Amino acid sequence: MTTSIDLINKAPEGTKLWLLHVGNLECDEAWFKRGGGSSTRSNPNTTRERRKLVMISVLIEHPTEGLILFETGSGKDYPDVWGAPLNDIFARVDYTEDQELGAQIKKTGHDIKDVKMVVMGHLHLDHAGGLENFRGTGVPIYVHEKELKHAFYSVATKSDLGVYLPHYLTFDINWVPFHNSFLELAQGLNLHHAPGHTPGLCILQVNLPKSGAWIFTTDMYHVSENYEDSVPQGWLAREHDDWVRSNQMIHMLQRRTGARMVFGHCAKALEGLEMAPGSYE
Repeated sequence: MTTSIDLINKAPEGTKLWLLHVGNLECDEAWFKRGGGSSTRSNPNTTRERRKLVMISVLIEHPTEGLILFETGSGKDYPDVWGAPLNDIFARVDYTEDQELGAQIKKTGHDIKDVKMVVMGHLHLDHAGGLENFRGTGVPIYVHEKELKHAFYSVATKSDLGVYLPHYLTFDINWVPFHNSFLELAQGLNLHHAPGHTPGLCILQVNLPKSGAWIFTTDMYHVSENYEDSVPQGWLAREHDDWVRSNQMIHMLQRRTGARMVFGHCAKALEGLEMAPGSYE
């Protein structure tokens, strides 16, 4: 179901969207679900739950802007690049070569070299590692000003080193920062600043002409429980008050648009959806 807001800022006919599956991780759910596995006095010996997470990127073919990529996954050989202990905390599972970003884009009939613009929801290593493919290419990499500053500062000072890595925070990438709480990136494509998980995190709203509105939340919500039950993130949380404000904004946005929600790593939310080469219009 679509609403009047979709008709005001609808992507043009011919816009297509593909969901790209770029890997799987497994970790303790307390990283992304507050209170996960917590003990109580009456139940001091709870069982900790480990969860399988998916990593996704989104490819959009836009009639006036060309190919637009939303986030890039973790990059090639990420267990080795991440190193210990990260590659043990967030372990790669069920890996196949066709999960590489370039291979996923080929499933859509395109080549990674065809990408004209990359949009980053945030710059954590499991979302931005694939930026290595765009070093020295001149392809514009859109990211919120606060996210870019925080990422470089975190690596330079080692204040948050680990979730950001220096190998993709380089000066041969064509960084294009934006500065406000809202950016109409192209007709039908809107970015909304939603801090909490990181200072500059942004969600992507896509208003497709046939399938209606979509909201890609990146890691504002790792899994469906974060959104559906308003359960804040666990050990990966940063600014709680910002997260609460962003959570309210996103719920209101979804209510106005009737958008389909796609979360940062939730396999359950992808059930019933077609991954590439299947597409949406």
